This record gives sequence, C-alpha cells and structure tokens, in this order.
Amino acid sequence: MMTMARKERLNFITEIQKKTASHVICYVTSTRNNLEVQMAMDSIRKIYDHLQEIKKPKSKTKISLFLHSNGGDGTVPWRLVTLIREYAERFTVLVPHKAFSAATLTALGADEIIMHPMGMLGPTDPTVMNPFNPANAIGQPIGISVEDVSAYIALIKEDAGIQHEDELVQAFNKLAEKVHPLALGNVKRSISQSRMMAKKLLSLHMDAKKAGHQIDEIVDNLTSKLFYHGHPINRKEAKSHLGLNAVVSPNKHLETLMWKLYLDYENEMLIDEPFQPAMEFSAQFPNLAAGATEITPAVTAKLCFVESVLRADVSIWQYVISGTKLPNGSIQVTPITNRQGWIREP
Repeated sequence: MMTMARKERLNFITEIQKKTASHVICYVTSTRNNLEVQMAMDSIRKIYDHLQEIKKPKSKTKISLFLHSNGGDGTVPWRLVTLIREYAERFTVLVPHKAFSAATLTALGADEIIMHPMGMLGPTDPTVMNPFNPANAIGQPIGISVEDVSAYIALIKEDAGIQHEDELVQAFNKLAEKVHPLALGNVKRSISQSRMMAKKLLSLHMDAKKAGHQIDEIVDNLTSKLFYHGHPINRKEAKSHLGLNAVVSPNKHLETLMWKLYLDYENEMLIDEPFQPAMEFSAQFPNLAAGATEITPAVTAKLCFVESVLRADVSIWQYVISGTKLPNGSIQVTPITNRQGWIREP
C-alpha cells in the first residue's frame, strides 16, 4: 500500500510535471548533519530504471531532474547527464535548495537550470581523499581541498613576497613534509578532471567553438575564482556573475511546488535534525544504571531518494544503537547496522 508521504509527493511531482511539460525524476541525497550521503554510481542504476519506464520517444521527451545534494563522486555528473540525454531531447535541472560540487557539475550539463530563491550552486573545485592523505588525531584521513593547496602557493608568492626559485622550492618541501607527494599529485589530477568535466558538460548544450571563451570563463569561476569551496552561489550570481545563462527563475506557482516537494523530503529524511546517536540512546534509556548496557529498537534512516510518478527507490540504513553507561556517568554508544541498501517503496 502506498504511504501517505508518497501520495503527497506524487501530487507535487505531478503538478511540477504539468508546469514544466516534462517528466520529473527526483534525486535527493541526505544532507543531514553527521549522516550526509554523497552522489554515487549506485544511484545511476536506479535512475536508469526510471528512464526505462518512459515510453515516449526521445524526440518527444523532456526530463527535469529535481536535485538536492551536497555533492559526491566527481565521475557521477558525466554518467548521469549523458544517460538522461539518451532518453530526452531537452534536459532541465530543478534546484530547490542545495546543489553543491558534483550536483553543480550535473546542473552544468542541463539546457535549463530552474533555481528556487533558496536554491544554491557551489564551486566545483574538488576535495580529494586517498590513502596518502594526512590523518587527524584519531587516524581518519583528512580531505585535501584543491584550492587550499593553490592558496598556499599563492600565499607564499603574493602575500609573503617570496619569488626566488630556491625559496619557493623550500616552501613546497615544507608542504610535502606534511602532505604526501602522491596526495599532492592526486590534487592536481582531480582539479584537471573537474575542469575537463565542467567543459564537457557545458559543451553538451553550448557551442564549444562559438562559446569557447564563455565556457572557459564559467569553468575558471567555478574552479578557482570563488576561493572558498563552501561559497553558496545564488541564482542572480550564477547568471550575472558566472555567466550561466541557462539559469532561470520559476514562476510563483512552480516556486511554491518546488519548495513543498523539498520540504516533504526534508521531513521524510530528517534533513534538518542532526544525527546524534548518544541523544537517541539517552532518549530511549534515560535512567540507565552505571555499568548497564542496552540496545535501542531498530530505526530506519532514509539516505537517498530516486523517485518519479512511476516508482520510488530509497536507499536506507537500518540500525540499532548499543550503549553502556560508564562509572563516570557518561554514555558510550555504538551504532550497529542491521541492514543497508536500496528498497522499492509501494
């Protein structure tokens, strides 16, 4: 039986389809604090199932991707956009709130980007992770921002005024003492890939010969000129300052529908509530005796939605929390996975 939440979302999706004259596919990943989920290749497999169920020919099909994500795997945008374009003559991305990093790259491949007033794009300079990255105090690898490395070099040259080749070599050696040279090499490879990906995606709907300078300018702005990876790009800035002419504003009715649909996902995925295992455990066992251990009932967190009027695929994490009250009164908790993977909702 279809859930009430699914029924309500179906109403919004259907209305958005009418307003955009397109087939709407929603791709929403969790941006919940402490339970963030990245855009990943397993989602592409589910999106393909939705595309397969569209029975109209490509020449008569327009697809709108309702996208909310903080980003993820840098190879996903190219695979996702080119796959959708196999089925659609025209491709639109709807941005109700956050479409950062890899989600911004995905939007670059669209003929049209419809941005809600709350919609945000972001810089596409990647943060890289590999086995050679430095570790934090508890041994976890630290992500390296490409622009942080570039900014360090710029700091030495521009702010410290160091220009002599020998001194620059010494400054770089200091960096290499803290960051493995292979990790730095990965930084260079990642920024090159990001720039190439952005150019290829823009060239899907812009003439690379006639608009080559404009494409280069957009890529430069997104990968190196905004300086801060978390910088939120609003729709006015995207259009006027970055040169993304594909960005448009929805009319009031579509604006309202986009936000209502987003809020439905926000509520369903608890996006606005930080994941705090200790607080969840304490709420279940407020009077736990010192030395005692308990396990909470199973909870299912919804991590990613791929949804259309045709079907709903949801990536879930079902977990329990094991907790022990220590002699000093503090509680030590461990989330334990019961099940993780994709399910199809009725």
